[in-house]
Amino acid sequence: MSYLQNYVIPFSGLKPGAHQYDFEVDDRFFESFEDQEISQGDIHVDLMLEKQERMLVLEFDIKGKVNIMCDRCLDLYDQPVSGKERLIVKFGEDYHEESEEVIVIPESEHQLDVSHYIYEFIHLLMPLKRVHPNDEEGISSCNLDITGRMEAHENDKSTDPRWDALKNLQTQMKNNHE
Repeated sequence: MSYLQNYVIPFSGLKPGAHQYDFEVDDRFFESFEDQEISQGDIHVDLMLEKQERMLVLEFDIKGKVNIMCDRCLDLYDQPVSGKERLIVKFGEDYHEESEEVIVIPESEHQLDVSHYIYEFIHLLMPLKRVHPNDEEGISSCNLDITGRMEAHENDKSTDPRWDALKNLQTQMKNNHE
């Protein structure tokens, strides 16, 4: 049995109304996906599923942290994630997405795998710029060795002699046209 089977909800036998599910998202969850940028995390997902006659309404409440790479120094750090997401599942003839929030699944389906929705929601909750947070004194907690090397490289004003030759040629051409 695949680890992601833990995230499959059999809804065919449920009575209409609200149903509560709790999921723990850990390292094994992230390892189950290919090409993941997150390999470690500790997240709790509260899922409220409301079964209606012709659809399911899923409300996800996601809280925890993921271990990701800092965009600035490339070290790993813990990034808090928290948010609420909603998914509406309608029943129809075949599977398709009507919008970001609404999907249609075949009427013959009797269960719903929410693992990939949880995976996507976690990624959507992460900030675009992923950097170590500042400490209590407002100082970056990035790897000082790496950031020091980057600053030294930025201050290095040496240029490629090939570009210098092209710049000289451009200047000469401009002077000849004036």
